Amino acid sequence: MIKLLELLRFTGCGLGVFLAYCFGNTPEEILRIMTPWFIGSVAGLSGIEGLFFSEKAAQEKGFEKGSNYQRQNAFWFLSIAVIAILTYISGWNAYANIALVFVFCLFLILSAINHTYTIFSEENRTWQNVIRPVLTALLTIVFWHPVMSILFD
Repeated sequence: MIKLLELLRFTGCGLGVFLAYCFGNTPEEILRIMTPWFIGSVAGLSGIEGLFFSEKAAQEKGFEKGSNYQRQNAFWFLSIAVIAILTYISGWNAYANIALVFVFCLFLILSAINHTYTIFSEENRTWQNVIRPVLTALLTIVFWHPVMSILFD
């Protein structure tokens, strides 16, 4: 099930980019479409994974099982996913989307640093630890153009 959720995260993000660039004519529209797809896919599915498949997810990642922090992290993921979807449905402006993207990307950057640290300090070379910094960099690159176009236009 963990591998399926991982595949769904990748698929949701890819679909978000595809839809954003197919149907978005401006940086604001591109960002508006991509934000719920990315945050919903990554955070929403990570939240579900953390709440319902926590032991298996921890095992796959090489982390401790059943900690309160794991549950708390799952709630944070679900919270930002719900707000990203609410922002889309409510049609809030581009700056609401930018705020969500900044918070989400900052969390992922800090998380990538933590994963990288565990690769070297604890020799935890699981797939999730190794790939997290790469995926975080790709996520940041995908959001760079629409966010910078809106902020500096």
